[in-house]
This record gives sequence, structure tokens and C-alpha cells, in this order.
Amino acid sequence: MAAFLYKTGKFSYRWRWWVTVLWAGLLVLTGVLASRADAAPPNDFSLPGTEAQRAYDLLDERFPGMNADGASARVVFKAGDGKVTAPDTRRAVEDTVRALGAGSQVSAVTNPFETGTVSKDGSTAYAQVSYSVPVAELTDASREELTDTVGDAHSPELTVEAGGNAVSDAMGGHSSEAVGLAVAAVVLVLTFGALIAAGLPLLTALLGVGIGTCAIKVLAAPLGLGGTTSVLATMLGLAVGIDYALFVVSRYRDELARGRSREEAAAHGVGTAGSAVVFAGLTVVIALAGLSVVGIPVLTQMGLAAAGTVGLAVLIAVTLIPALLGIAGKRVKPTGPRRRREAAAPESGKAARPKLGVRWARFVTRRPVAVLLLGASALIAVAVPAGSLELGLPGDESKPASTTQRQAYDLLADGFGPGFNGPLTTVVTADDGGDAQAATRDVVSRIKDTDGVATITPPRFNEGKDTAVLTVVPTSAPGTPETADLVHDLRAPEIEGDGAQVLIAGTTAMNIDVSEKLADALVPYIALVVGLAFLLLIAVFRSLLVPLKAALGFLLSIAAGLGAVVAVFQWGWLSSLFGVTEPGPVMSIMPIFMVGVVFGLAMDYEVFLVTRMREAYVVDRQPVRAVIGGFEHSARVVTAAAVIMIAVFAGFMGSSEQMVKTIGFGLAIAVLFDAFVVRMTLVPAVLTLLGHRAWRLPRWLDRWVPHVDVEGESLRVHDAHDPHEPERAGTGPEQADAGPAPELHEVR
Repeated sequence: MAAFLYKTGKFSYRWRWWVTVLWAGLLVLTGVLASRADAAPPNDFSLPGTEAQRAYDLLDERFPGMNADGASARVVFKAGDGKVTAPDTRRAVEDTVRALGAGSQVSAVTNPFETGTVSKDGSTAYAQVSYSVPVAELTDASREELTDTVGDAHSPELTVEAGGNAVSDAMGGHSSEAVGLAVAAVVLVLTFGALIAAGLPLLTALLGVGIGTCAIKVLAAPLGLGGTTSVLATMLGLAVGIDYALFVVSRYRDELARGRSREEAAAHGVGTAGSAVVFAGLTVVIALAGLSVVGIPVLTQMGLAAAGTVGLAVLIAVTLIPALLGIAGKRVKPTGPRRRREAAAPESGKAARPKLGVRWARFVTRRPVAVLLLGASALIAVAVPAGSLELGLPGDESKPASTTQRQAYDLLADGFGPGFNGPLTTVVTADDGGDAQAATRDVVSRIKDTDGVATITPPRFNEGKDTAVLTVVPTSAPGTPETADLVHDLRAPEIEGDGAQVLIAGTTAMNIDVSEKLADALVPYIALVVGLAFLLLIAVFRSLLVPLKAALGFLLSIAAGLGAVVAVFQWGWLSSLFGVTEPGPVMSIMPIFMVGVVFGLAMDYEVFLVTRMREAYVVDRQPVRAVIGGFEHSARVVTAAAVIMIAVFAGFMGSSEQMVKTIGFGLAIAVLFDAFVVRMTLVPAVLTLLGHRAWRLPRWLDRWVPHVDVEGESLRVHDAHDPHEPERAGTGPEQADAGPAPELHEVR
């Protein structure tokens, strides 16, 4: 691998203008094709295999005009001092209902005075607005019509608010990406000390994301990719694109400081750091492609699209980066601090002060047991709240109190009870052509006797009189354990009896099904991605203990990240500090999303940091000195990469949406734990304690594991022809208890 990438880097450097033009042409080509491509189809939010999805499919078949999965809104009216039934107030409500019904995509609007949706005290009423299309197909014009109509209906005598999935959310554009890029630019300048070197990772990352998103748009119509498919690809494409370019450029500058020519430095940089980039990218691709096991189409599409964008970032790092380094020429300088130390040391007669990373590595390697116990105990303590994790899909109740959705939710709960915000759509069919009406009467009587049921609407039959649909209103609010228990009770065989089949749907039931499906898929997903990455890392490090340590460290950081999310967003600890308005269940997609994203970044840091350690160990076989040598060369850039990612994810915490806040906080805190506690603290402590055992591979396994040469051992052939062959890593003054040298087959 190292030899192949060495040749790739040298080729790209020599033919730099052709390589650069090729990538620029690819961006232009995909951009032109994207501008002419058909619009992306609506996102497929179906959940194959769930009861709620079966109910929606049956409703579409038996009630073709019902649009069971269409967008909807609830417009709530609250009289100021009197009642909504007062003549003037009633006239204003009915005028608003007529205006709502004139919407371009509206299929039906209920009149609260005809349907009886008026509270017992007469102060509150609501109208149900149904749309002919799903949420994903709702146009901005339709959302604006709804918002404008509600706004125009406001008066001192009548409060009007709207909730539901048809109401537009102000998501705030791309401010988080802009903040992340600004922080990345500052960190890169501080890391490299030069604008040209700092600008290359940003430029190539944006190029990769541009090509990736354009390609997704081109393939959207032929492959049925939904409109949100590119969201994850954009976020991760920027993240790994900056990371991978950062490591290659940093290694290039190190090689220049060792005295290599620029062409040889580019070739060696790609052959060594590029090898780590390839295998780190493979771990990210495994994690993203593994989202397919969840069985949710939109997640599968997002994962595969992001995996393709990560693959582009890898290709750019090993081809375009050396080409741009060649074009930049002398404007990219060798590693400055090292040159100054080497120049100053002979004159001063004393050694220069070691880097902060070296000082930290020496501190850890001198006290490995204490550091390991303290770091692991801290992560375990933070992870404790994860044992109380409750999953759900936040609704209008989690929105800021200033939004119309939250105010409509509160008005409904006050006027009708909390369960009116989460009605359950119940579908009843008779078995084997039986009497559906009799079966429905029996089902309704059993539902009335079920604890937690507030009201039931009269059943509505289809034209064939073989299927009925009715609405069950719980006594508890949506998202609460009591409502989840009610859904399970209504799905019990006792409700169906002998002659009927009962299916429970509605937004609340669908959210419960999503949460349970994601919870059931979490452990298999973790086992799949960690298992495949474990096998890959065995080949990378030619060791069993190093990959095992990497996997266990990742699980520890994920547990701690989830624990922090539960403490803040579910328990409400420090909620005011993070702007959490309403603590509640954690968004059900969060654990799997966190595993996929953080796993990829964690393996990036693991591969980049530990390959430099193994490179040093291969040369002089001193375990402790290898750990310190790895930190000397990699700690600065790994720290920079982690800080950039934390800043990118933390930028999402500025959103007013609690779902977005949860994602931003969870990813940022998990990367913080993994990069600085696990990779930079626990990893050197464990490797110090393991000593030579960390780098050994059993004889019986050695013959089966391919030799991929990530650390660039095969590049010594090229060094033999280089009159300025540099000193290899690990030959510094640091001493360690080496012990006997291992056999050759252990470190091939």
C-alpha cells in the first residue's frame, strides 16, 4: 500500500497541472449536470415492517382519498375573555377556516363548530387542516399561506396558533457550517503558521463536498434519493476532507524538514500519511454503509451518499493534495519549529524544550496505571446516565415557548387535555370477510375499557364497509411512557378479540415504532461496524491488542457521550446553560447517528496517531519511545483535527431547535471524550502497559493477515537512493525499558 501510494504521490506531483485540471473539470462537469438534473424525489420516510406503516398502507388502499400520510396542521383558537361560540368570535373563526381551505395543497379543513372540537368551557376550539401531499412534498408557498392566514386571524379578542408537521420551522440556514469553517481556518493557520498550507485543506475539502453534493443531485432522480440525502454527506465530507488533507500536508512539511526534495517529500507524505488516510477512510465508509442494517430507507440513502463523499475525500487527499503542493512550491515551508530547534541546539549547547505533545506523552508513560484508572473512571462516571436512556421523537412540546407550534400545543393541552396533542389512528378490519361493523363495535367497547383512553371518535367506514378508522385520544401527553404503554395495550391480542384485526397508527404511534426499531438495531449496528473495523485494524497494525484497545476505547467514549446527552437533554442538568427548554426523551435517531459519525472520526484519530507509534517501533523496537515518538509527530495535527470537528458540531447548538441542539451537543462531546481522553490519554497509557505485547501477532494468524505496510517500511528502498536519507522516527534521546527485541514476523 505504501509503495503504491508513494508512486501515486510522485505521479501527482510531477503531473500536477494535469491532475489539478482533472479535478477542477470534474467539479465543473458534475455542477453542469446537477443544474440540468431533475428535482430530487420526496424523502422515503416509510418504515417497512412496522405496524404503523402497515396501517398507513391499508388506509391508502381502503380510503384512497384520505391521504393518511399527508401533511397536517392544527389551528387552535383561544377566546380572550369570553367564549369562541360568541357570535363575533365564531364568525372570525369560520372566516379563518374558509381561508385555510383555500390553500393550494389543502384537501380538507374541519369546522370546529360542526365537528364538536370545542372545549367544555367554550374557551378553546381547533380546526384540523389536511393536505393532499406528504410533508416532504409540501411547498414553501403552502407553508407561507398557512402562516399568513394564522397571523392575519390574530386579534385582541382571539388568539390563533398553529402546530403540526405542516408548520414551517426556521432552521437558520448554513450558519453552523460557516462557524465551523471559520474555526477550521483559524486552527489550520495556527497549526501550520502559514496561509498557503492552511488554505489547502479547506480548498480541497470544499472541492470534495462540491463534487459529492452535485453527484448526489445528478443521481437523485434515477436512484430515488430523497432531498435530505446530502445533509450527512456535506457535514462529514467537510470533516474528513479537512482531516485527511491536514495529515498529508503536515507529513509533507515534516519530510521537507528532514531534508528531502519537494518531490520526494510529497511522495513520502502520500506513501505514509496517505496510507493512514486510506484505512481511516475505509473505517468511516464501513460505519456509514452499515446504516443500511437499520432498515430505514432515508438513513440508508444518507449513509451511502456520505460514504461516497468520504471516498472522494480520500482520493483527493492522495492525488490532488500532492499536485497542489507541487504548484505551491516554496510557498509551503518545512516544519518551522523543528528547523529552528535543530539550528539553535548546536549553538546553545543545550536541548530545546520538547513539544507539549511530547511532554504530555512522557507524563502519561511515567504514570500509566494512575492515568488509565483516572481516565477510565471519569468516562464511566459520565456514562452512568446512559443506563436511563429513553428514546423518542420530539414534537411540538420540545420547541421554544416563543414558537407558534409550542403555543398551539399548550393551548390544546389546557383546553382539551394533553392527549389531544397525540391522537392515535386506529384501523379495524374483519377477519376473513366477517362483519366489520360488529367487529368494530366489539373493538370500541374493549378500547373504552382500557386504562389511559380519554375519548374515542365514532368509526368511519370505507365504501366497501370492510374497514373502519377511528381516533383514540389518550389521557397522557405524546412522548410519555404512559402513552407508549397505551399503544402497546391497544396492540395486544385482547383488543382484537376473535373476529377483527386492529392496527394503531398516527404520529405518536409512528414515533414509538421508529424509536423501538432504532433501539433494536443499535446493538447489531455497533457489532457490525466495530467488528469489521476490528478486522481491518488487525491488518493495519498487525496486532490483536491494538485493535481491541481501539474498539473498547470507542465504546467507552460513546457511552460517555450518551451519558452526557441524557444528563443534559433528558434529566435537565445544566439545561439553562445549553438552552434546553423542555427536557424529555432523547431523539431516537441520536444513538445510531452518534455511533456512525463518531466511530469514523475516532478511527481517524486512532489510525493517524498509532501508525506513527508503530512506525517508530518498527525502527528501534522500544515500546515507550515509540509512544513518545508518535506523539511528537502526530499530537499537534490530531489535536487540530479534533478541535475543528468539535467546533463544527458545537455550532449546531446555536439552533433554536432542540433536535439540532441534541445532535450538535452529542457529537461535540463524544468527539471531545474520544480524541482527548481516549486517544490522547488512555491509548498511550495502555500501550505503555502492554509493551512489546501490543505489537505482536500470533504466528497462526500472521500467515493469513495481508501485509499492507501502512507505516511505509517498504519506502526504505527509495531512501537507499536518497543521499539525504533522514533519521528515522524514534531515535531521539528518550529512553525506555525496552526488553528483548521481538521476532521479525511480529512487526512485518
